[in-house]
Amino acid sequence: MPLVELRNLTKIYNSGENEVRALSNVSLSISEGEFVAIIGQSGSGKSTLMNMLGCLDMPDSGEYLLEGENVATIPEETLAHIRNRRIGFIFQGFNLISSLNALENVELPLMYRGIRAKERFELAFSALSRVGIANRVRHRPSELSGGQQQRVAIARAIAAKPPILLADEPTGNLDSASGSEVMSILRDLHEEGKTIILITHDGTIASMANRIIRIVDGCVVDDTVS
Repeated sequence: MPLVELRNLTKIYNSGENEVRALSNVSLSISEGEFVAIIGQSGSGKSTLMNMLGCLDMPDSGEYLLEGENVATIPEETLAHIRNRRIGFIFQGFNLISSLNALENVELPLMYRGIRAKERFELAFSALSRVGIANRVRHRPSELSGGQQQRVAIARAIAAKPPILLADEPTGNLDSASGSEVMSILRDLHEEGKTIILITHDGTIASMANRIIRIVDGCVVDDTVS
């Protein structure tokens, strides 16, 4: 059974004369342990697709099966639970809280899960160590470089040990050296068994994945395994 399966997924904005078909009958499946890059230019529909995969938005038609369960039939409270426990999100803009230090940023989602302080600290510190930033745990985002901030964001995504990582343009705000370091971390996480779905417009970044799905005007036009 695929970990992720999309069946004829369609998403339309501004239905009527100004209709924008962000996704059009998209069908694909992703197995556990894959490292997949979804590549497309701005406006191609790749970000809409990521929102669907992350259970952040719902299609107008078609089905999204996550571990065999139709997401459309899952209550919102349960979906929030899935987003918190099953999927780790990594964003281009880092999305760190400026008033919290690195450790506190990583601990925050664990706090929402009701994890006790001692275990929360251990999980957060372990994740920050895993991405090579254990020596900066007391620094706030403004005291960290872009690459270091993204490492904190990755640590936050992996601290709860979710099986799926969704990375939306994770190198988009970084210089090439920092971007390479982030991609190296993602490759290592994949080798440790994580399922990674990477959204990007950059062919060089996409080539580091094991499978590349190309999307144009809301349609999958190519699906290649390297």
